[in-house]
Amino acid sequence: MSPPNKTISSATTTRWRNNHIPREEERLAYSSNAPMSCVKSVMRFRCVCKSWDSSITTPYFISTHLNNNNNNNSYNKNHDNGYVIHMSNHYNRAVCTVALGRTFDRISEVQYPFDFTPGCAHVVGSCNGLLCLADFGEVIYLWNPSIKKFKKLPGTCLGKLDKFTDLTIGFAYHSENNDHKVVRISFSIFLPTEVEVYTLSLDSWRRVRYNLTTNVKFINNCCFLPIPLVSGALHWMVRIIEGEEENRIIALAFDVNSEKFKRLALPHGFIEADTLHRYLASFKEKLAFITCEPIEQPGFPCQCTIWVMKKYGIVESWNKLFVIPFERKVQCLAFTEYGSLLVGHIYDPVERQRQQEAFKFVLVDIETPHEKKDPDIQCPSSVATFMESLILLDGPNVASY
Repeated sequence: MSPPNKTISSATTTRWRNNHIPREEERLAYSSNAPMSCVKSVMRFRCVCKSWDSSITTPYFISTHLNNNNNNNSYNKNHDNGYVIHMSNHYNRAVCTVALGRTFDRISEVQYPFDFTPGCAHVVGSCNGLLCLADFGEVIYLWNPSIKKFKKLPGTCLGKLDKFTDLTIGFAYHSENNDHKVVRISFSIFLPTEVEVYTLSLDSWRRVRYNLTTNVKFINNCCFLPIPLVSGALHWMVRIIEGEEENRIIALAFDVNSEKFKRLALPHGFIEADTLHRYLASFKEKLAFITCEPIEQPGFPCQCTIWVMKKYGIVESWNKLFVIPFERKVQCLAFTEYGSLLVGHIYDPVERQRQQEAFKFVLVDIETPHEKKDPDIQCPSSVATFMESLILLDGPNVASY
């Protein structure tokens, strides 16, 4: 999962600091104990007077408020680093659940305020409290449930795609411009790969050139895990489909600032033929690689192996951190920044008929590894980090509810 806390760049905030920000509001924005650190309190303070309302909606205040909250969380050693939000893909559930990041204990449910095709919506990713949700990539929303604001993205450059074209979408914070981007990649065996980038500040899409000569096929074997954002880049797994390296699986990184792709090698100890499933994820702001493979161990037919790249871009720094055996074959649904691995135990046909379901969902603390038997999830769900923020408080085509 993408890390929730991204420090906003200072260029925009400096301009607003010099533009007649009332000192009382500046003091409140920086004060760690002030009620202004709570999003609900901030929204109430907008009603005090017009000058406060106009100042609170400035990029300076929004950025300072977010950075202040992030710093408070970093200094508080007892802080569990926040929350997760998960969306069920059940056909009759139009809600997201906010839960504790380590235990998945439910805090509240939030109904999303827009229409999606039943059972087709999923969480693309989360940055700075802003969620990106998509309906098979055709309809995309940005949503901040903390302040009850959302934005439907305009149509993409390519428009509606044919049934032979697959899509994958990533969501990222653009640190150089204090902005957010949605990256939409379409790929097909018949057509070249197309890359489109939406920029929040411009409220528009544009096409970006695929700059690599390597011909690859994107591996889209799990729509539940968000495309990981690590070191300013979004990461996909791809398979090389021609040349001397044909069929080799690598990671493809898209730098959000330069908008260029580059290759990253997967761990040397990874044996592709032995894996049932493989995933890329983010873990404590580092790139993680998860494999699920069969093992010949009585009572444990499957295990998950978790690798972490300690030094970004250095293939030799891949380190095998955890190996977790399971009593059934599993599929990974989420891997959080807090060390929680959400998996679905895959029932065999006999159990499936007896249990009347295909999966049993289990939350595992990878460091113990202790299973939380009831993670309060009854069907496959997409999961992202969640925090309160004021992002999307103001801007073009932003709706309230």
